[in-house]
Amino acid sequence: MNVVYLAKHKRSAALALEALVERECDVRAVVVPAASGREHPEQRTDLVAERHSLPLAGEEEAYRLAGEVDLVVSFLYPRRIREPLISAPRIGCLNFHPAPLPDLRGVGGYNVALLEGLTEWGVSAHFVDESYDTGDLVDVRRFQIDPEAETAWSLDLRCQEELLDVFTGVIDTALRGEPLPREPQGEGRYFSRADLEEMRRVPDGASAEEIERRIRAFWYPPWPGATVERDGRSYTLVDERLMGEVARALRDAGRLP
Repeated sequence: MNVVYLAKHKRSAALALEALVERECDVRAVVVPAASGREHPEQRTDLVAERHSLPLAGEEEAYRLAGEVDLVVSFLYPRRIREPLISAPRIGCLNFHPAPLPDLRGVGGYNVALLEGLTEWGVSAHFVDESYDTGDLVDVRRFQIDPEAETAWSLDLRCQEELLDVFTGVIDTALRGEPLPREPQGEGRYFSRADLEEMRRVPDGASAEEIERRIRAFWYPPWPGATVERDGRSYTLVDERLMGEVARALRDAGRLP
């Protein structure tokens, strides 16, 4: 099976590319953003491509290959995909989304899940269409979560494991030559980055419960967490439990006074 693979730098995305190689897929192009320098080597999808001598390419090359491949995979890819990548591949173009669809489209699903105290979460595989996260569903896996214990960070760790498992299941189905399920989506909600920036700000007069919920919902170092603003500057809030996690991580890394 010939594949164009578009992804971001994430451990699950790197492992998904490894899974394609292990299954002897012919990966014609790997498209990833430039590394920022914050990534751990295990998150570097480009390093997996280099290790297996897979061609790293820009979007232009991916679009040129659209009619020559069986499948286009978007695994957490941060940019909108357009024609002909959507329709030209023989099997289609699939996106792997770290939230249950059609419930939550766009970005920031983890944040919304914890802010709203949801007890169920999930991950999705779907065909790509011209809008964000609205194409026909291939698979949605839902599971229970504890919104009082999870943070955005811990929920992402859980979701990436689930998403990788959904990915390998979908790819194995395609490799067997079986048709992939297609179920139209119903109504859902979409969140943008601007929506998230508004939600992360702790309003004046917020209760202790509201502050704690926002702290958990936006705890994702090194990105800003729940913020308060003073004199035109934003400050991230943390609580005692999260400070303990940071201290343990520093000790485990050998950063000791």
